[in-house]
Amino acid sequence: MVRLILVIYLLFGVSSLKVPSKRQLENRPNFILILTDDLGWSCFSSKMDDRVNDSKSDYYETPKIDLFIKKSMRFSKGYAPDPICSPTRRSIQFGRTSIKMGDDDDFPQKYTTALHTIPQVLKSIDNRYKAAHFGKWDLRAKITPEQLGYDVSDGDTGNVNGNIGQGKEEKWERHFFSENPKQMDSLNARAIKFMKDQVNSKNPFYLQVSHYATHVDFVTRQNSYDKFKAKPVGKKHDNPAWAGMLYDLDTKIGELERMVENLGIADNTYIVLMADNGAVEFIPPVSNKLDLPASFSKQMRNFPLRGGKWTLYEGGIRVPFIVKGPGIQKNTLSDVPVAGWDLMPTFSELAGGNKSIENLDGGSFANVLKNKGKGEVERANKAFFFHRFAKAYPHSAVIMGDYKLIKFWKTNKIEMYNISKDLGELNDISKVEKTKLKELESTLMSYIAKHNPDLIGKFSK
Repeated sequence: MVRLILVIYLLFGVSSLKVPSKRQLENRPNFILILTDDLGWSCFSSKMDDRVNDSKSDYYETPKIDLFIKKSMRFSKGYAPDPICSPTRRSIQFGRTSIKMGDDDDFPQKYTTALHTIPQVLKSIDNRYKAAHFGKWDLRAKITPEQLGYDVSDGDTGNVNGNIGQGKEEKWERHFFSENPKQMDSLNARAIKFMKDQVNSKNPFYLQVSHYATHVDFVTRQNSYDKFKAKPVGKKHDNPAWAGMLYDLDTKIGELERMVENLGIADNTYIVLMADNGAVEFIPPVSNKLDLPASFSKQMRNFPLRGGKWTLYEGGIRVPFIVKGPGIQKNTLSDVPVAGWDLMPTFSELAGGNKSIENLDGGSFANVLKNKGKGEVERANKAFFFHRFAKAYPHSAVIMGDYKLIKFWKTNKIEMYNISKDLGELNDISKVEKTKLKELESTLMSYIAKHNPDLIGKFSK
């Protein structure tokens, strides 16, 4: 399989671009993607949308990230490609939706034709680019980062590599203390060494730090846990072990940003902070996660968003999405919708790429970064498409402008919301705006029929 990938890449991979000038060679930007795990849109102590008071935590504290946000651009409509980890991670690498990339069972056969990854694209622009991946890989395809263009990595890692406990019993009740919680210190040490090596070698780089936090198990420092154990809990956030783990993660993110500045490369380095999906809806999760929020006795953890991990409601896919770098106005809020599949083309443009990358769902939002958060993103399709490959409740979604449609395949139920007016997705307007319903459903089904018709066949029997 590895040999096949290499052969196909050599034959059909990203073409080299024009010979760069000396100035371009000296100024290729660096890119750092900090990808967190199971972290909700309203989990920081800073608002994700200044106009929405509840778009921050009422209990957790993230002082380092708060400072980072003040130097960055927040996207109020930043989306993870999928409400669970592996499809999101594949989508980010290849710039394609999870519908196009397929499920865990399909992806190993599909990815040989989806050759363009972030490291490969950057190296096609300038072969001096070096790439590293540290932390949770979890593509679930028996493929390593090196096979996709990374020079250094931790290998084909998954959730277990960040855990202390064994087994899944009681994982939502237990917690552990560690001075290296969820491998945070180890990840930062390797990331910092990689950055120093590239600075010394004068190589531009792409660095992806994929944290195991804040996925369960709950692992935190003792003093972090004690800090939140002594603090009054909030209405939506109340778990001191999870709070401690996030607080520890916040410290490490601040440390990495500070090292970028200490190395003297902050003026030429873009840092993206986002999550692979939203936080779980409750601790512990519930089986009726698709029910309306009013069905539960307390606020969901992603409030004011509905739902969480595993679902295509906003709480499962709308996530923190923050970018810092040269030319970006500090403390800016952008309402332009962006998603994880946009990262590859954005990095490509910022690195000086002048050739479009074929068959992508993503588009570059570099112009938005340079224009105070304003502008449009050119994509092959203006809509955002999502699918949850779940045996019990498979469902797909499309977002077009202010409207969002969700199709539940087993029940044939369709819901539609105006998410600009109804952020919490409480008012299903599918029976009211029937023209818009037909438009969105047709758009969704056409995309699926073109890019993954097996989905239709699977549920139409």
